[in-house]
Amino acid sequence: MAPRTMKAAVAHRFGEPLRIEEVPVPAPGRGEVLVKIVSSGVCHTDVHAVDGDWPVKPQPPFIPGHEGVGVVVALGEGVDNLKVGDAVGIAWLHDACGHCEYCITGWETLCEAQHDSGYSVNGSFAEYAIGNAAYVARLPKDVDYAAMAPILCAGVTTYKGIRETEARPGEWIAISGIGGLGHLAIQYATAMGLNVVAVDVAEEKLALARKLGASAAVDARSPNAVEEVLDATGGGAHGVLVTAVSPKAFSQALNFTRRRGTMSLVGLPPGDFATPIFDVVLKRLTIRGSIVGTRKDLAEAVAFAAEGKVVPTIERRKLEDVNDVLQGLREGHIQGRVVLDIGTP
Repeated sequence: MAPRTMKAAVAHRFGEPLRIEEVPVPAPGRGEVLVKIVSSGVCHTDVHAVDGDWPVKPQPPFIPGHEGVGVVVALGEGVDNLKVGDAVGIAWLHDACGHCEYCITGWETLCEAQHDSGYSVNGSFAEYAIGNAAYVARLPKDVDYAAMAPILCAGVTTYKGIRETEARPGEWIAISGIGGLGHLAIQYATAMGLNVVAVDVAEEKLALARKLGASAAVDARSPNAVEEVLDATGGGAHGVLVTAVSPKAFSQALNFTRRRGTMSLVGLPPGDFATPIFDVVLKRLTIRGSIVGTRKDLAEAVAFAAEGKVVPTIERRKLEDVNDVLQGLREGHIQGRVVLDIGTP
């Protein structure tokens, strides 16, 4: 039985540190489950949430976090697809309406009535969190909770983003930004049979990219960066995945997209980037946004990790360290993914 109160990191005002507080343990409603959180990854989206960066903002006070993995400890009314003791993950897409044109065609991530974990509903920076039984990820019984946590967002986001480029095995994909998302993207891409060129501004991240299987690694600050990517790929990447949180990276990535190639955008930096109409038209380029992934995408992304084909580079910290972690993300100092150790299975 869950206790009456729990420890949680709560955002009370945008731009201020989270407060570690004792708050009531939520009760699962109809179609919901209560999850005892074991680990939770920390995503750059959590920074945007607590800083109020995006046009549609969360409503304080709220609990961030959307890479939560743990164990079901209570079932709400009507839940028959899960049982107490099941290992599950709470991802960004907390739930959707289920009946709009996007939901019924397998694009629930575009549902305008969706709720998002750690943003429009309380998330996983807490000892317990509510999951929607129809949307939580099913995890293997012997799951490594800390290693699986980043797959719930960084993993599925990059997996889906790679698929959106439509690059085929044997072709080239350029991955711009080798952080929490990009280092997983390299592994998904190589597991999918793609050749990878990694692009970043930090030498330690480029070194990590080579270690993880990138065929080439290019410093984005180099005045010859575009030419280096074109040379490495034999004329440009068939697919380009931009995970970087810099508008400059978006503009640069267009220049090393191959003719008839597709650029998939998953990074969400504030601001805009210029789109050269002449190049887009004459080179028949496709620029495509990609937002996390559906439940099917999530199940596939989890399967890659469960089979050991994708292994996140993680640093484990305590929930009490969350503000330091968020600041590290703001400053670009985090390599791989930080995972908060919150509870025990």
